[in-house]
Amino acid sequence: MQHTVYTFSGAPRGWRVLLGLAFKGLDADVRLLSIAGQDHKKPDFLALNPRAKAPVLIAGTTVLRDSIAILAWLDRAYPEHPLFGETADEAATIWQIAMECREYLRKGNQQLLSRAFFTDAIVPAVGSADQEKLMAEAALVHNECGYLEEILSDGRPFLAGDRPTAAEAIAFPEIRLLQRAVETRHDLMNAAGFGYPPDLYPRLASWKNRLNEMPDVEATMPPHWSESRPLAKSA
Repeated sequence: MQHTVYTFSGAPRGWRVLLGLAFKGLDADVRLLSIAGQDHKKPDFLALNPRAKAPVLIAGTTVLRDSIAILAWLDRAYPEHPLFGETADEAATIWQIAMECREYLRKGNQQLLSRAFFTDAIVPAVGSADQEKLMAEAALVHNECGYLEEILSDGRPFLAGDRPTAAEAIAFPEIRLLQRAVETRHDLMNAAGFGYPPDLYPRLASWKNRLNEMPDVEATMPPHWSESRPLAKSA
């Protein structure tokens, strides 16, 4: 079956879908929308999603407009390599991690990374109100990174066991976007306590690298990203 995915380059919700397809070993025709060109507000796209949001997946006569719904549909349509586990207990674990990342990690990242990627990324003056706001934003993300670090403390290679699941599909884009912010907005992220994340969250860093090294995951990386600079260890 032909799969067509509409998304924005680097958008975490669309990235979830691409990872779900990758974990299933499925191909897709990825059509990148231009935010600057307002592609998501044009009639052809609004016919697919009147809410003018991405991602959208088209598979045959099926049109789906929510990243979590798409992952759940993929699991029913293609049961091999399940994204939500094989047993009730596995499903419970995966859904719990996935939905907490969707709710809390996404919320924290949305605030911190909006500052990093969509402003001048100026480091606030020490003692200023803006510095207090930055640290509050960063605290939300540090809390969720600590949560994932603890999940990985039992030595498991992935968040819910021995293979990537929907938990990875939702968590990985957020953690990889943090890495991107450290690489491209290092001064700001250093001020937020993310100067060299592997020192802070070593198990999470190993998990991220494990996924980074999977060819199918590498193929989902945002096309607009240039080759990343090596991280410079902060003082």
